[in-house]
Amino acid sequence: MFAALRKRVQAWTRPRTPEALPARLDRRRIYVLPTASGLFFGLLLGAMLLGALNFNNNPALLLALLLAGAAQASLIAAHMQLSGLRIEAVAAEPVAAGEALRLRIALAAGDARLRRGLRIAHGEHAIHVALDPHGSTAELRLPTLRRGLLPAPKLELSTVQPLGLARAWAYAWPTQTLLVYPAPETQAPPLPVPAGTQGSPQAARAGDDPHHLRAYRPGDAPRSVAWKASARHDSLLVRDYEQQRGGELLLDWQQTVGLPYEQRIRRLARWVDDAEREGRRYALQLPAQAAIAADHGAAHRHRCLRALALLPQEQAHG
Repeated sequence: MFAALRKRVQAWTRPRTPEALPARLDRRRIYVLPTASGLFFGLLLGAMLLGALNFNNNPALLLALLLAGAAQASLIAAHMQLSGLRIEAVAAEPVAAGEALRLRIALAAGDARLRRGLRIAHGEHAIHVALDPHGSTAELRLPTLRRGLLPAPKLELSTVQPLGLARAWAYAWPTQTLLVYPAPETQAPPLPVPAGTQGSPQAARAGDDPHHLRAYRPGDAPRSVAWKASARHDSLLVRDYEQQRGGELLLDWQQTVGLPYEQRIRRLARWVDDAEREGRRYALQLPAQAAIAADHGAAHRHRCLRALALLPQEQAHG
């Protein structure tokens, strides 16, 4: 019930739609309410005032009024902790679906005041930061469930400083979208044979000098297993041969025929990672798109994984 009420309240708070950054928090979008401790403190002050008036006790009445003034000042101080705060930018490096997305949030104080006890949250995920006059960068970890473009979340900035009697909060809703790569297949067969070496005896036969060892994958030939190294490491290790690295790879959508739609994407994502890890040049061919020319490196990997991430979802594709 409280979650539904919270969502309904958020629908009426500013901003009501995504906004371009930088965004400044002003008095029209900062909300202040007493905390549970503040409500109890208010009841206690009420009892003190009634008792002081009933017994005509001037010192007790003065004390109650001083405490009430301090409580009122804490409301203003909590508001001032957020007033003038600027959200300069948000950004995140792409991650595979299922991994935590590290959302970096650049904040600026807007004045020379030191702001402590700031809380930045989205749902159940939150961090606490202190902001000096020179600004700061906070990192909020968010879960990812599916590949593709993820809209930037609506962020809640709040504080209960200085006395914990009042809570001030405001929202920031950036327009940015964040990229989530497809999760690579965990058990994928070896990379396809490079173009031009299909049927070549040399390509089909392992060489004599292993280049390095890697974890066993289903489909690897038993003769390529390094049994002694596997016994030492208590896991199956396979020899990668230098001559198997020659030639440019073509990672083609048609090479995954027969698999479910999302698994085809995940297998190609795994092959992209494997080819990059082995230093191979590879091209990527996807349906209804121009082929991505053969290359390697971080930028090329990003282009390929981005293309895979932005493929239509299965429902739309079907």
